[in-house]
Amino acid sequence: MNPTYLMPAAATGPTAVRTGPPTGTAPATVRTGQPAAPGATAVRTGPVPVPVPAAVRFRAACPDCRGRFELAAGALRLAIGATSRTTFYTFTCPECAAPVRKPAGERIIELLTGGGVRTLRLHATP
Repeated sequence: MNPTYLMPAAATGPTAVRTGPPTGTAPATVRTGQPAAPGATAVRTGPVPVPVPAAVRFRAACPDCRGRFELAAGALRLAIGATSRTTFYTFTCPECAAPVRKPAGERIIELLTGGGVRTLRLHATP
């Protein structure tokens, strides 16, 4: 089996990451529904959106034509299943147009999700 050559390529151009409190925050309230002290802002909880530069590209290789190339995040799809056999990423080779499916371990999943690749979670039917 061919090794997986999926690595994030260096981003080109400047990328801006906003720091500081979010703009347009609503006045904070305490759990009782009463307004908090004047000047207080709401603290947001839950997942924090991470900005992903549009220039994120991934190095990949085709097992059919042995071509090596870089793909944008939009050219890849990640499927996360219950087992390692059902967790994989797919893309179409830009050189030979072959559909490619490769296994995705934990590190590949981190790279792809962090790079903005669309993810499909597979669920077993009862």
